[in-house]
Amino acid sequence: MMRRSRAKDMTYVAAAVALMAVCSWISIPTAVPFTMQTFGVFMVVGLLGGKLGAAAIAVYILTGAVGLPVFAGFSGGPGVIMGLTGGYIAGFSGSAMFMWATEKIWKKRISLFFSSSCVGLLICYLIGTLWFMKVYTDDAGTAGIMTALSMCVFPYIAPDLVKIGLAAYLVKRLGVLIKR
Repeated sequence: MMRRSRAKDMTYVAAAVALMAVCSWISIPTAVPFTMQTFGVFMVVGLLGGKLGAAAIAVYILTGAVGLPVFAGFSGGPGVIMGLTGGYIAGFSGSAMFMWATEKIWKKRISLFFSSSCVGLLICYLIGTLWFMKVYTDDAGTAGIMTALSMCVFPYIAPDLVKIGLAAYLVKRLGVLIKR
């Protein structure tokens, strides 16, 4: 198997960061914004593979953490990372790491990519919801699990599954463009 050049890998990572930024800007504002970020995350991992996809997601998060407006609502900075949505942004890394670990399996069939992405999404939900519960305060002083799930997970399950399905379809169609 022929190895891609380092410059080509860096170009792919930069393009992936740009894709995720654009996807995050497509947003419907709610407590946790409804964006296309998860679509971008799964597209990046599907097209670039686990290792390079995880690297691209790490660069994306760091880019936003230093203040570049790559997150939902054209936001960035440590306040976003430490805020209500910070756990979901960190959860993107958890998703990518899981998908990297299972890459040998899901590269074989697109249905397995879809399944792996769904587990990755659950990891993102877990990390994000735990963080949300820690940061969010309601009248009682904290957010319970049902409050957090009803605000941050339940409304997003169906749209996120559609985004994963779209990512799987496009990865299958475009995957031949990028030799992994």
